[in-house]
Amino acid sequence: MSYLPTDASDFASKAIDGFVAAHPRHVQRIDGGVIRLAPIPSGQVGVVVGGGSGHYPAFAGLVGRGLAAGAVCGNIFASPSAGQVVQVGSAVERGAGLLLSFGNYAGDVLHFTLGAERLRRQGIDVRIVTVTDDIASAPIDQPELRRGIAGGLVVYKVAGAAAEAGLPLDEVERLARKANSRIRSLGVAFSGCTLPGASQPLFDVPKGRMAIGMGLHGEPGLSEGPLTDANSLAALLVERLLAERPADVPEDQQRLVVLLNGLGSFKYEELFVLFGAVNQELLARGVVLADCECGELVTSLDMAGVSLSLCWLDAELEGFWNAPADSAAYRRGAPTPLPQAQHALLARFEAVEKTLEQRVEELGALDAVAGDGDHGLGMLRGIRGARQSAIHACTRGCSTGEVLMEAGEAWSDHGGGTSGALWGGALLAAGNSIAQASEVGAAEIAAAFDAALQAVVGLGKAAPGDKTMVDALQPYCLKLRSELEAGVALDQALQNAAASCLLAAQATAELLPKLGRARPHGSRSLGHPDPGAMSLAYCLIAATQAQPAT
Repeated sequence: MSYLPTDASDFASKAIDGFVAAHPRHVQRIDGGVIRLAPIPSGQVGVVVGGGSGHYPAFAGLVGRGLAAGAVCGNIFASPSAGQVVQVGSAVERGAGLLLSFGNYAGDVLHFTLGAERLRRQGIDVRIVTVTDDIASAPIDQPELRRGIAGGLVVYKVAGAAAEAGLPLDEVERLARKANSRIRSLGVAFSGCTLPGASQPLFDVPKGRMAIGMGLHGEPGLSEGPLTDANSLAALLVERLLAERPADVPEDQQRLVVLLNGLGSFKYEELFVLFGAVNQELLARGVVLADCECGELVTSLDMAGVSLSLCWLDAELEGFWNAPADSAAYRRGAPTPLPQAQHALLARFEAVEKTLEQRVEELGALDAVAGDGDHGLGMLRGIRGARQSAIHACTRGCSTGEVLMEAGEAWSDHGGGTSGALWGGALLAAGNSIAQASEVGAAEIAAAFDAALQAVVGLGKAAPGDKTMVDALQPYCLKLRSELEAGVALDQALQNAAASCLLAAQATAELLPKLGRARPHGSRSLGHPDPGAMSLAYCLIAATQAQPAT
């Protein structure tokens, strides 16, 4: 493989050093591998990929904004050590946990698992998603035994985009697993690869034959077949992969990302010839090509071979696949900052979530006075679901009104109970009000709050004086209107309205409940404010004070 005199013992390390020197805009060297140069914000999940060297652009070439935060780089075709995993993982962790993803090979599984255990002992939440896309390496009913090959790009891209969007570790892990479950790959080789410094390839392919289902580490094919032309090879690969279409994808609704990968010595012009045949084969079968990549994605040193990967998309995966990315070897789009209005909106959701985390026990105790004490937890579940949905919606480019409506649906689904329904309905009504407006100014924001109030009254049938959140929301709306009519600036009017909301919520301590579970025990709640009114006030104050991160 190497043309220059080579010392195999330090070849991989020198290659990584040179890679970093060649790409100073994207990566920096650390013990154990590389990490992205772009700053990693506090609270962002760290996606760490890795494996043996010899597969460029995997894995170091996929480190950058919108992709992996770091790559653990072992020796040629050798798993990195657990210590290297710890070094790279620790370097990119920012308080939100780590996702480790790599091909399903015994050494990688062993060392990444040991590294994850050591990181967990440091108090870091660590998840592992192994890539299992190679259909030749195990039957369809044993996906956990399958190796990871070129389809890993989709897993890393989706996970990296989800992390970049600010999603929590649970969601990043879920999306990575979902992407992996929808990828199928199959490769063929025409010759083996040669380790640096070696004089002979790791395996030979008989003349006029091709190895089918070879691995990335010099493993020979699991079967052989006669050498074919591009059309016949395309038909073979496409037929075998489409036969493993995911069960939840209808045959007439297949929308694919297609990856045609050169393994080292199967170069671009010949890849293009084969891709043209693959394209025709898929179109003839009624499959929609949503996107494609044709080039060297995961190599095996100088192996002469090619692999085809198909990933069946849905709307969720497609959004993250198409999200911007910028690494040394893979770039997609231009990272576009969110519009200021949406950036500010997400900051308000985040501020509300933090406030409810701090107030969850207080609100639960208030609810326990005449209820079952779950109000704080229900509110926390609701805001977490709403915030995640809002992030998803902003990532897809939804308008402010659409973001609020999707957040409302998520709050209702996740929060449950009366408060979940009321908050969900309020956000849906506010979002719909804004969506109908041609522009969003002070008057439109006031109208959105009025719409939220009407929704809460309509759903809960409460009136002022019934000791519910209406007793805080109505004064808020009235104060906001009066302040704006008096010429007060919007930001100040929102602050003044939130202060009035808190005073009104505190005043509910003198009321007897006339609706809900607290009504039969109404006398017990005298002297204690309504938890729904208080949580509303806390949320509005937090949202008013929120400052978008720069």
